Amino acid sequence: MKAPSQTAPLDQPTREITFSQAIREALAEEMRRDPRVFVLGEDVAEAGTPFKVLSGLVKEFGPERVIDSPISEAGIAGLGVGAAMTGMRPVIDIMFGDFLTLTMDQMVNQAAKIHYMSGGKLKVPMVLRTTLGATRRSAAQHSQSLHAWFSHIPGLKVAVPSTPYDAKGLLKTAIRDDNPVIFLEDKMMYQLKGPVPEEEYTIPFGVADIKRAGKDITLVATSSMVQVALAAAAILESRGVSAEVIDVRTTTPLDESTLVDSAKRTGRVIVVDEGYQRYGVTAEIASVMADGAFYYLDAPVKRMGALDVPVPFSPVLEDRTVPTPESVAEMAKALCNKT
Repeated sequence: MKAPSQTAPLDQPTREITFSQAIREALAEEMRRDPRVFVLGEDVAEAGTPFKVLSGLVKEFGPERVIDSPISEAGIAGLGVGAAMTGMRPVIDIMFGDFLTLTMDQMVNQAAKIHYMSGGKLKVPMVLRTTLGATRRSAAQHSQSLHAWFSHIPGLKVAVPSTPYDAKGLLKTAIRDDNPVIFLEDKMMYQLKGPVPEEEYTIPFGVADIKRAGKDITLVATSSMVQVALAAAAILESRGVSAEVIDVRTTTPLDESTLVDSAKRTGRVIVVDEGYQRYGVTAEIASVMADGAFYYLDAPVKRMGALDVPVPFSPVLEDRTVPTPESVAEMAKALCNKT
């Protein structure tokens, strides 16, 4: 699916670059700005990661700051936590989000808690970059979207950018944050192009973005599902339904006020996320909006997530496991009585 175009919200000179180029730019700028920033992970140096996101960084900064690690996600996370606690600002790269299972002790029991357990004496200013998303035909162990796990843990921040502009601004904010940040990039969006300012900018955490204004229904989405929601909104427009599309940008912290205000305006809501639907991000966001806008709602808040099955390798089956513009539009039409 061709992604809808995006207009840069800043009044600055821009150029069209890809999502992966935006990530690389953010890292390079922050590494030039702060010598404490370094990159660590599997195949991040000469290979530039399997997705070539970091290509060329090792040439500028050398193997002392772009470091190829052994194949041990637990070890990578542990080195990152230790380096951050002793004054560095590591950006660790976990090749696939499915391998986050191997980092859980370091991230959940160490990185997230040490500031609290030390009475504020220690902090862990590190970023864990990884991927999410299906439809790449990578089967059950390389296709999951597990951001809900980390959104559940106090002490961690979680960013899920949906455009090149957001990816660069949010990553720069993540690197400068004194708390551990989980930064998730949909692997299917690395070639997505969009306008990115030439000048320095950051995007604050906890500030959702209204990607498209509307009055009949609110579509709240995360990561690549923002592009799905925008495409669904275009379909709905042809049917006389005006859909507002909100990109949460960060699941933790969550911009509750923007979400609730939109629900009050439109009276109908669908929350769209690529993670498993059960006990997932859609449930939390739907609960926040239902509680905050209860007396303004004309219909129950609906949720759309990945089917609760392992992601299939079969292309035909895999494509049925995640929301599509057509399935989102169909649910929206039903909520708006436009069937």
